Amino acid sequence: MIISMIVAAGRNNEIGKSDDLLCHLPADLKHFKEITSGHTVIMGRKTFESLPKGPLPNRRNIVISRNVGLKIEGAEVYPSLDYAFIKLIDENEVFIIGGAQIYEQALPIADKLYLTRIHADFPEADAFFPKIDFTVWRETSRETFFVDEKNRYSYSFIEYER
Repeated sequence: MIISMIVAAGRNNEIGKSDDLLCHLPADLKHFKEITSGHTVIMGRKTFESLPKGPLPNRRNIVISRNVGLKIEGAEVYPSLDYAFIKLIDENEVFIIGGAQIYEQALPIADKLYLTRIHADFPEADAFFPKIDFTVWRETSRETFFVDEKNRYSYSFIEYER
């Protein structure tokens, strides 16, 4: 199984504020959908609760929660990331989609990282992606885009492999 992480982060690894995204970047949302559709996505409970329409369509939704009685329609709930991986052993590729605590747990074992680097600072952020050790990650692709009528920040889609 390939463990991939997908995240949009500001220049200082900012990923969220008040259990929500930092900004609305339509190109990143489209990119996220293209990459994760047809795959399993793994997220923490707060990330799940921040989804505007509930479980993400055309994906197997896994929620990690310490609340053993939690039931979520359209999603599977597991008590830990390790337990989820046991249940997903036959999957080809799974995607860790947040939040900060789940990213922190998954980073040491992840194989791929899909990073949308937003070229801006977000001083109001209260959630951060863990520090990336670029001595163990190799950049495999990069596309950079500039502000346009739909996207108010410049950004880059960057892929890394371990």
